Amino acid sequence: MDLALKRQLEQLADFGNTNDAAVGKSGTRMLNITPDTGEFLSVLVRATVARRVLEIGTSNAYSTLWLADAARAIGGAVTTIERAPDKVAMARENIATAGLDGVITQVEGDAGAWLAQAPDASADLVFLDSARSLYLAWWPDLRRVLRAGGLLVVDNASSHAHEMADFVAAVKDDAAFSTSLVPVGKGEFLAVKT
Repeated sequence: MDLALKRQLEQLADFGNTNDAAVGKSGTRMLNITPDTGEFLSVLVRATVARRVLEIGTSNAYSTLWLADAARAIGGAVTTIERAPDKVAMARENIATAGLDGVITQVEGDAGAWLAQAPDASADLVFLDSARSLYLAWWPDLRRVLRAGGLLVVDNASSHAHEMADFVAAVKDDAAFSTSLVPVGKGEFLAVKT
């Protein structure tokens, strides 16, 4: 990772923390991943050679930049989905500033509708950091879109375990997946499609 991107990520992390503390529980929070989660995602993308990364929940593109920098290093790309127009615009600026717009495809819209039309086995790695109440409904399409050997990474698995309990149980009960909870950041739930 080059120095300019490191600085930008530090600035975005600071902005996210300051913004979220100021706005409380409103819809204008950035809800960014933690820096150690960003590092973890970068390692996962590289280690699994995930050239087709799907992110659901762009926000201001903090996590997107971590994913895209790693994907670029291995000749890959990221598709990221966000429904909030203000966050899409903010993310677009941050992606352009990082010089990663050639590696990232932004999708503005409903992730469930996008997943429903996505091709089978079209993602090597899926990073899920969105509306937790929708994860269980998305599970059949998430499962279908992830290729054999692909990795699902879900943020907030420890910090919001109660909100994700039914989803986590469904994934754990699926014989086609091996799972693990990793104590990084706010907790990362990993599921590998075997």
